[in-house]
Amino acid sequence: MRIEFLYWEGCPSSPEAKELLEEVLTQRGLEAEVEMHEVQTQEEAETLAFPGSPTIRIDGHDVDPAGSEGRPALNCRIYYLPDGRVSPVPTREQLEAALP
Repeated sequence: MRIEFLYWEGCPSSPEAKELLEEVLTQRGLEAEVEMHEVQTQEEAETLAFPGSPTIRIDGHDVDPAGSEGRPALNCRIYYLPDGRVSPVPTREQLEAALP
């Protein structure tokens, strides 16, 4: 299993999302290395199809497919929650659903 955590240094939500991801992995008993990648330029954001920080991909699939279509940019990301609200971090349920 490959887990990518892409972030922009200026985003205050990244630490919270990383902590939540680690909690979910621990609770599921999964030992997986989280590949941290700081996106530093707009060009890099476009190359990586980075819709904002934080972006979490598991085996190449975004944990929030609806939000993954956002315009690549160095900004904070918006996660679309099942009830229609938005959040700066994914939900525990979104992370769990994305894991094998």
